[in-house]
Amino acid sequence: MKKQEKIKVGISVGDINGVGIEVILRTFEDTRMIEFCTPIIFGSSKIVSFHKKALGIETGIHGIDQLNKVVHNKLNVLHVWKEMVDLDLGTPSDISGEYAFHSLKQAVTALKNGDIDVLVTAPIDKHNMPSDDFGFAGHTEYLEQQLKGESLMILMTDELRVGLITGHLPLKEVADTISAELIEKKVKIMHESLKNDFNINKPRIAVLGLNPHCGDQGVIGHEDDEIVTPTIEKIRESGKLVYGPYAADGFFGSGNFRNFDGVLAMYHDQGLAPFKTIAFGRGVNFTAGLSKIRTSPDHGTAFSIAGKGEAEHQSFREALFAAIELFKSRSLNSDLESNKLVMQKEGKK
Repeated sequence: MKKQEKIKVGISVGDINGVGIEVILRTFEDTRMIEFCTPIIFGSSKIVSFHKKALGIETGIHGIDQLNKVVHNKLNVLHVWKEMVDLDLGTPSDISGEYAFHSLKQAVTALKNGDIDVLVTAPIDKHNMPSDDFGFAGHTEYLEQQLKGESLMILMTDELRVGLITGHLPLKEVADTISAELIEKKVKIMHESLKNDFNINKPRIAVLGLNPHCGDQGVIGHEDDEIVTPTIEKIRESGKLVYGPYAADGFFGSGNFRNFDGVLAMYHDQGLAPFKTIAFGRGVNFTAGLSKIRTSPDHGTAFSIAGKGEAEHQSFREALFAAIELFKSRSLNSDLESNKLVMQKEGKK
């Protein structure tokens, strides 16, 4: 691959007192990673160097002040700020949240402008993000507001993809939020993503039930019989291979998830608890449905081990690889669709 063909991967540092910078540096300790992409950390050489010294990591970095100064065979650090910031690794603070937002905001701006091709985000602590600027439940909601499209959170490995019909929402609000329109929208996003981002021509999608045992014919709730089942039947009549609802308690343990290309869970923990049981440490969070590719590791800031050199970087590395592959797949399918439309127009002449 030629240098100019390398995919430019923007990386936000996450909470600067968490493990984000550590897992980034650990990933690029393997210098072969530079062969796959041109990485650009949005942060500060001073902050990154502080983490390097504290953790005894020798990964080389290259500081730049402008994105047009990127060097393709280096781990670039774009100076979003130049001042030194007081760090207390392992301790969340208003300051660490403020600089996490600075990094994310600049990285998203670069993504929107096409200065980077994809974005990989290190974990943030939503509690200390500046509330006046970041009034969102998480990365997914912020990115949906900033980018074109409607989002779907998908947690993924090579063999499992779990999407969420409702995301960062209190459990008491889930049942009232579930509607035919919402289910149809999320199925559509997953279906299109499986085709365009994962190259699956006829994706099979499973939908989990809302209530235990899918309501047991109304004994434990009516939503599955009155909303979920009719909606799935309607979607299937349109030609999509969508099945369910499946009782969530046995769906993963039985291995039934292996029969599908994607699974839609009704709420956060219904999907993510089994996913992380099966794949924790190697899973990737992908924000599907938006105009740009964003991935992240499947873990949080891990303040309890920050600065101790104990953070595992496999999930971040997988998020990096996933962003690259998703970008390639989406670009290829976009080119194929464009060529198809051109041929159709020429055929009509």
